[in-house]
Amino acid sequence: MTLHDYNSSVHAHADGIYRFALKHLRDEEAAKDVVQESFARLWQKLEDVDGAKSKSYLFTTAHHIMVDSVRRNTRSTRMEERHEELQWSMQGQPDLKEVVDAALATLPEVQRSVVLLRDLEGYSYEEIAELTGLNLAQVKVYIYRGRTALKEYIGKLENVL
Repeated sequence: MTLHDYNSSVHAHADGIYRFALKHLRDEEAAKDVVQESFARLWQKLEDVDGAKSKSYLFTTAHHIMVDSVRRNTRSTRMEERHEELQWSMQGQPDLKEVVDAALATLPEVQRSVVLLRDLEGYSYEEIAELTGLNLAQVKVYIYRGRTALKEYIGKLENVL
């Protein structure tokens, strides 16, 4: 990969990785950190990565960074999240985006990742399998289960009202 390919990758994929990380982590600063770390790792592997496969490398790296981050932080609860839950219960009707974000937060990490890659970023099943290291059947099962869980969560009247 050349310097020009790297710069092209930054311009072409930074926003997509940020959206993916933001939906997954629900924290703007953490999402920015994921984007920065992904490109830093690409820079370190500049000679080893093919320019045509930079998108795949970047999303795979971002996925691994997020999984590692979530594993490290599973025991801690951010105060902002707790306040959002309290604020939600005091408000009238929540915004649809908030409902979808809350529903996504209930999914296990793998299901959330594959659903976001498929439905938000528009990747094919084969590309998701390559990015996550899962086989094609696992990707399809995780997407089906994730979508089903989202439908059940959003379908409950008390979650929408």
